[in-house]
Amino acid sequence: MNFKIAIIKGDGIGPEVVTEAMKVLSRVAEKYGHTFDFQEVLAGGCAIDAYGECLPQSTIDTAKAADAVLLGAVGGPKWDDVPGDQRPERALLGLRKELALFANLRPAILYEELSQACPLKPELVRGGLDLLVVRELTGGIYFGEKKTGEDADGKYAYDIERYSEKEIRRIAQVAFDMAMLRSKKVTSVDKANVLDSSRLWRAVVNDVAKDYPEVEVNHFYVDNAAMQLVRDPRQFDVICTSNLFGDILSDEASQVTGSIGMLPSASLTTGNFGMYEPVHGSAPDIAGQNKANPMATILSAAMMLRYTFSLKEEADDIEAAVRSVLADGYRTPDLLSNESDPEGLRQIGTVECGNLIADRIY
Repeated sequence: MNFKIAIIKGDGIGPEVVTEAMKVLSRVAEKYGHTFDFQEVLAGGCAIDAYGECLPQSTIDTAKAADAVLLGAVGGPKWDDVPGDQRPERALLGLRKELALFANLRPAILYEELSQACPLKPELVRGGLDLLVVRELTGGIYFGEKKTGEDADGKYAYDIERYSEKEIRRIAQVAFDMAMLRSKKVTSVDKANVLDSSRLWRAVVNDVAKDYPEVEVNHFYVDNAAMQLVRDPRQFDVICTSNLFGDILSDEASQVTGSIGMLPSASLTTGNFGMYEPVHGSAPDIAGQNKANPMATILSAAMMLRYTFSLKEEADDIEAAVRSVLADGYRTPDLLSNESDPEGLRQIGTVECGNLIADRIY
């Protein structure tokens, strides 16, 4: 099978980790007889340097013409003085809008091999941890009306949180569909005791739930959800929430798993098209030092094979290869903590990590 993949390596460690993911995809293509046509384009800070804007139209056009997008990370202190509406991070919002990517899937899995890296007490995660945050991606406060001004009290600013029934319904349907493939439990997170937008959110989620009688549904306020994630993370299966709350909770979930360097994500639209990227940022402090963990990006590539290309066996192959590398004691620097680490672990760099994973796909 032939697939066209738009490659956006981005800034900081982005080029390093995406290169390793491409290496693994090439090995998959070799094994299974597929062709992956990688088309590299720019977005983020590197695009500002090259074109004077964070998201050139040529990048949008290439992404729209592709079957999927693989993205590294964007941003860094080099562009801190760029006006807010032109910052590298705006490229992400622009891509989500232009590609109509409304559903963000962020799995948080605590691998048994990394259990010592989890900051929680062992009894809280005994038996492993596997939850999925389904985050609405194109609505809410990030895309609402914004204004900065000045009046008699001095400067002021506001950002409006707005959700339509349609936006809530479609993300809720994604969450319930995912739950049907997992443990059939959805936790909807809102702030319905304070916000009108959350009261609508809760009402629509309850309405969608009627179409999924097999799925257990409950509702948490966002502050309670944040607390429960560190108190008893195993109670969650699928968390469905808004753009802002999902941004926060998915990062919290990532730390429960031990390292943000292990967490992939998928941003989906109607149909099979998706943009795949690691949850972590551009980490400019370690860029170019062969220290970055490429596993989150490689696992994002596995999600791409699974959700967009419907290549389940190939996706399973990549995920098994990652677990094999971990089981053999190999660790990038972010996965090595302190004297509590088991004996026999070996530190590896970005390139060697990619090589080891690719070598296990044969």
